[in-house]
Amino acid sequence: MSERDPDRESPRPSARERRRRRRPGPDVNRGNLDSHLRPRESLRVIGKPLRKIEAFRKVCGEMRYADDLALPRMLHMKLLRSPHPYARIVRIDTTEAEATPGVHAVLTGRDLPTPYGILPVSQDEHALCIDRVRHIGDPVAAVAAVDEETAEAAAERIVVEYEPLEPVANPEQALREDREPLHPDFSATANIHKLVSLRFGDTDAAIEDADLVLEDTFFYEGNTHLPIEQHACLAHLEPDGRLTLWSSTQTPHYVHRALAKVLAPFPASRIRVIACHNGGGFGGKSDPFNHEIVACKLALVTGRPVKCALTREEVFYCHRGRHPVLMWVRTGFRRDGAITGMHFRTLLDGGAYGSYGVASTFYTGALQTVTYRVPTYRFEGARAYTNKPPCGPKRGHGTPQPRFGLEVQLDKAACALGIDPADLRLRHLHPPGALTANHLRVGSMGLRACIEKVVEASGWRERRGRLGRCPDTGRARGLGLACSSYITGAGLPIYWNAMPHSGVQLKLDRSGGVTVFCGSTDIGQGSDSVLAYVVAEELGLDPFSIHVVAGDTDLTPVDLGSYSSRVTLMTGNAALEAASRARSLLARAVGEELGVPPDRLAFAEGRVFDTAEPEYGVAFAEAVEIAEARFGTIGTTGSYTPPPAAGRYKGAGVGPSPAYSYTACVCEVEVDEETGIVAVPRVWIAHDIGRAINPTLAIGQVEGGVYMGLGEALMESMRYREKRRVIHRHPSMLEYKSPTSFEAPEIHTFLIEDPDPNGPYGAKEVGQGPLLPIPPAVANAVYDAVGVRIDEVPIEPDKVLRALEAKARGKPARVGPRRFPAIPFPDPIDVEPPASLRTAADTPSEELATP
Repeated sequence: MSERDPDRESPRPSARERRRRRRPGPDVNRGNLDSHLRPRESLRVIGKPLRKIEAFRKVCGEMRYADDLALPRMLHMKLLRSPHPYARIVRIDTTEAEATPGVHAVLTGRDLPTPYGILPVSQDEHALCIDRVRHIGDPVAAVAAVDEETAEAAAERIVVEYEPLEPVANPEQALREDREPLHPDFSATANIHKLVSLRFGDTDAAIEDADLVLEDTFFYEGNTHLPIEQHACLAHLEPDGRLTLWSSTQTPHYVHRALAKVLAPFPASRIRVIACHNGGGFGGKSDPFNHEIVACKLALVTGRPVKCALTREEVFYCHRGRHPVLMWVRTGFRRDGAITGMHFRTLLDGGAYGSYGVASTFYTGALQTVTYRVPTYRFEGARAYTNKPPCGPKRGHGTPQPRFGLEVQLDKAACALGIDPADLRLRHLHPPGALTANHLRVGSMGLRACIEKVVEASGWRERRGRLGRCPDTGRARGLGLACSSYITGAGLPIYWNAMPHSGVQLKLDRSGGVTVFCGSTDIGQGSDSVLAYVVAEELGLDPFSIHVVAGDTDLTPVDLGSYSSRVTLMTGNAALEAASRARSLLARAVGEELGVPPDRLAFAEGRVFDTAEPEYGVAFAEAVEIAEARFGTIGTTGSYTPPPAAGRYKGAGVGPSPAYSYTACVCEVEVDEETGIVAVPRVWIAHDIGRAINPTLAIGQVEGGVYMGLGEALMESMRYREKRRVIHRHPSMLEYKSPTSFEAPEIHTFLIEDPDPNGPYGAKEVGQGPLLPIPPAVANAVYDAVGVRIDEVPIEPDKVLRALEAKARGKPARVGPRRFPAIPFPDPIDVEPPASLRTAADTPSEELATP
């Protein structure tokens, strides 16, 4: 028996002490017990393939989503939407609608005159249009009635007289100075919402000094999120005058902020927003939406609960999906594949409103530099207002489009230089800790291991260029490789301030129960489970005994929302801090009770015990009682604020992140040269996750990204008939093509673990990054299969056939945009990396090259 402290020695232990000795203690690894980067073998919850904490409720149909909610005396709301892409509202007559039996209220834009928007620089939306409509589907009026049918019938009785105006159908029309601005107060010029011009070093000279210069134009078609759950909300004015909104939102904090602004002078302190579990979001529920604001206003007007559930067609009009982006890329390469300089231009079709568009514009130029060494870099970006449903953030927000262009151009460079595309990338990766040309600090960097893993697993070196035709189908086969990177949470908040980005509160009760309060929203990605896993690991509990209360602005501390792959790192760190503080309180109290130094106590299997003598300890519930007797009610808080960004220039707020994830994938394709159909039977994908909090959930996220990436690569598109009227071609799931289980490939997923010190237990993001390399890998594989370049997505059969026909005629075997329009970019902001930020990692690329 190990020696004990003298004041604890007793020839005859007390009854209480004997009770505490009764249960044998677990075998505990004592090393690094207080470090969140401790070895895997010492972790009991983190890294284990556990189910989600709400899994049973979901599979049993007991999970309640926003559209499942109902209250007594509830009214239903319907919106009257514009049939015109652009028109002036001459008059609105609501007389017949108000006289309809069962109707309780009718609202128009005059009832909600205050503008709003998700970004402080783009407050360009109104809950109901006041004087103009700017896209088909823009809401003009709202009706609250006893049921949906009555509300819809009454909405159809509203008479609206429009004066149609000439719409702006595409970004090139938006560039015309003779066109009336859609938003005069928010346009940089004509109908250009945002112009960006940044230069990091003498890019032109660096490109001219290259051995190979490639200049390409690419196009990435817009697409939508397609979550299985449509938008829905329920607003209720409580008897005490408090207003509560339940909504399928990803950002309850920002919805609360928008409501407080638009409904003023109604006090913000009397508004409560509860984010329901989402049936998928993918960024499409990140904005405050007009139906949420209007439902709240109707609840205030009628004094009754008001519910609104959008139809699938209405969700297409809400949109906020992937921007269509035209890209021009000019890059210089050395003979060994090293990049000397890169000039990247983007033109985004933003639709009718700002949404996240300013950030989206910056994101199309921000992350090209964090994978491979780009010593000089110039970015010019423009976002256009057009009379289409507004674009915004979709999985990967603003980065899949430029990643497609960059990775396809790298494949072209490798072919031109006679270098294996995998080797070209491996030679010129950033080392960990590097500073990029645009002031982004790379942390841990597992892309090398990712590339090596998929190259080995796919048989890349033996099979690329040698697959020939499929023996069963006769189709041409090929392999394509691409890589990517994505942020693990944005480094700065939408509204700049010095406050934490995420907060967590813990409550420990005498029964041994632990409740976690956090403002983040579970949109299906498992963020509630991550909170439970982290707290359970720190306190030595079963994660399924942890109760999580999330996404409630009355009960939970502020979290900025479920977007930018921020939740695991930011709320995870906040939960880790709160749990560590609770653990410290319990350890102090129990240590005094047992006469054991607090740093010698371990928490595991529902007990607190002496690591030197594991049988000597107390149950967790008793530990809480001891601590409460010593300190009073046990409750702790934790918060997280990212490290400061390195950049200090205008625009430096987009791109910095506490950590960057990395992904590499190889896609195998089969191309039918008679029909042009491209099939993807196999995908090998490796993702640098830092450390997997739950590998099963992480693999699910990777595979979800693969499916979504294949949809964008091969079939998904938000297209419009632009002549005369800008009309959506297919605003329904019947016509909008998306992959089904029949198109699902065989996926081989590899999680590459290299713990990042900024993440909880070393974790980095996995929800968005794995989508990014899929479209370029498919395009590169098509080239390997049939020798044609499709420089735009989706890669549809007619494009493949056109390229094959051009190849047969001896013309360039390529389909894609041929020109980038002239844009009045301002003089660039010239930025040089500060000398204080240069590290030993910033060495010439030839010294980093791997043979």
